[in-house]
Amino acid sequence: MDRQQQHIQLARTSRGAPANVTPPMQPQHDGARLTSMCTFLHQAVYEGQVVDVMAQLPKKHAAATDSQATGAFIVNLQENEFEVSETGILKHGQCTIHEVTAGRNTVLHVAAERGHHELIQELYLRFRDQGVLSRRNSALDTPLHCAARAGHVSAVAILAQVARDCGESTLLGWKNEAGDTALHLAARHGHGAAVEVLVSEAAESAAELNNAGVSALYLAVISRSEQAVRAIMTCRDVSSAGPSSQNALHAAVFQSSEMVGLLLNWRPALVDHVDCNGSSPVHFAASDGDSTIVQAILRATPPRTLYKKDSAGLSALHVAARMDHSSIVDDMVNSCLDAAELRDDNGRTFVHTAAREKRSKVVSLAIKNPFVRGLLDTQDKDGNTPLHLAVAAGAPGIVEELLRKGKVRADVLNNDGHTAFDLAVGSTNFFTMVSLVVTLVAYGATLGPQRQDHLKRWSGSDTARQGIEKTSDSLAVVAVLIATSALAAGFNLPGGYSDSTGEAILSRKVTFQYFIFLDALAVATSVVVVILLVYGKASRSAGSWRSFVVALHCMWVSLVSLLLAFYAALAAVSSSRPAYFYVLFSIYLCICLMMSRFIVTWIGPDTTLRTVWRFRCQYKRLKGRRQAIRRQYPFARAIVKNLILFTFTSLIAIVSMIVIAGISGREERLATSPAPSPL
Repeated sequence: MDRQQQHIQLARTSRGAPANVTPPMQPQHDGARLTSMCTFLHQAVYEGQVVDVMAQLPKKHAAATDSQATGAFIVNLQENEFEVSETGILKHGQCTIHEVTAGRNTVLHVAAERGHHELIQELYLRFRDQGVLSRRNSALDTPLHCAARAGHVSAVAILAQVARDCGESTLLGWKNEAGDTALHLAARHGHGAAVEVLVSEAAESAAELNNAGVSALYLAVISRSEQAVRAIMTCRDVSSAGPSSQNALHAAVFQSSEMVGLLLNWRPALVDHVDCNGSSPVHFAASDGDSTIVQAILRATPPRTLYKKDSAGLSALHVAARMDHSSIVDDMVNSCLDAAELRDDNGRTFVHTAAREKRSKVVSLAIKNPFVRGLLDTQDKDGNTPLHLAVAAGAPGIVEELLRKGKVRADVLNNDGHTAFDLAVGSTNFFTMVSLVVTLVAYGATLGPQRQDHLKRWSGSDTARQGIEKTSDSLAVVAVLIATSALAAGFNLPGGYSDSTGEAILSRKVTFQYFIFLDALAVATSVVVVILLVYGKASRSAGSWRSFVVALHCMWVSLVSLLLAFYAALAAVSSSRPAYFYVLFSIYLCICLMMSRFIVTWIGPDTTLRTVWRFRCQYKRLKGRRQAIRRQYPFARAIVKNLILFTFTSLIAIVSMIVIAGISGREERLATSPAPSPL
């Protein structure tokens, strides 16, 4: 039997319905039944083939009626064959205007999404009485939503026009499942031309918010479309709301200064609005760090804008200081000098905030600005100055700058009776503690008055000893490798041995003798390192760290000696000056690099050499207070002494290398000079 001639009755009248037939799914806005879209129809609509689409969609279609009185559905199938799918969508033979995709998009949805405005117009003219404009897909999008999302201006324009002509202009304000109107979707994707069309047809949509409480203007700002923003701002009633009680200016500060200027010229009051955390757009701009945007806001708004504080009591100046945006801090201070006096809920100025957050650039700016220097000794509600907070935060660089350039007072007591020096005991890092103590002593800081037997010893001493024990094993392995290499070089002498006497062939050369000395020194010092490390780990005494420090010195001597021995051996056997000149340069660079990076940066305090020298001089003048510092911070003075010793050893190595190079050159000249003629 031909499929076109079959008739299948899906539901019967009140006389009864078969139990094995599921009624089709109810439509959302009309009584028409939905059928799955034919593949050929879908492809033709997708490609915008108007003739093919119209040929597959006859004017007469399967009519559907809803008999609510009897609770039954009767579908009049005019020479069509239908099957009921599991989703309630009818599968068919002949194409109709009610066919939908898996996402319940009609042919008009597909045409709108692809921007086929001619096809849209033809579909509307033929099926205008079928309510095609108001059809919604599974996300409750109308065809206008699809066109606006894709940014097809012609499609948006024709849909808006036909909606107005047929008296359905309210469709322009319909919302989808997310609460977005067509204007929201066009603005979100930055389609400025589509936004212009929509606001010209339905300006009231600019005041609508979606389910997230976001306006179309906010979405246009996020999309960075100035065209869309300008179009929306032409409406009479415009909402600028965003998420978390933000407005469009909060979002604009992360876009561009042009966008910020555009919004401020339109509605300057936006700068006074705050979000759910009490943050104004100036807070947002200060946190981002773009000085051009901050300057644009400061030019367009009065200075009182900087006085606003968030829920934590922070002004925009505090926020900029926390993020170390020194240029923004400078702009704000120059724009409104008294804004520098603003304090947060803890009574802290922006200098306190910068010191606590280790923001050195902002602290430097405060020191250089004569209008702000008076804040350097200001105390907060706990009595802490910026110096107190810098020490507590473990920022020796800021401490040095405050003391050396800022000339701040180091004897100020906080509410607990502690000076800044007293807070250094809370540092958990060994080298940070040493750097703080060296800096504070160097610039005359003193401990607070207290009984010497009540002094709190630095709490990290045990941690430092544990670190020494863990490092000892690795250093012992390195020392054994150095000793093995030096012993191997001692048995395989450069130049070889004489076949007749068995002596070294180069034994009379001074550079060879230097090689022997340096190689023996490398062997001896590396063996001493192994002994000291094993002893220190086995003894576990309070003074074991001293043996570890001596082992470090011996390790450095053995490494340098091995490098110099290699150079002396090369100078003894090579007659090519460029060859050992390059080796000389490489060894020199290696020693300088290790001395500057490993010794000074990793082992020494994080201060300038000037501060280290001041510490040595100042420490001798402490007299009675010297014992208190030594008792509370036992490692500080030892680190400085060992740093000086390491530096001295490195200088000796460089001088020895130059001496070997000079002797090698002298020997080469003597070897190449002609022998004197006999008398």
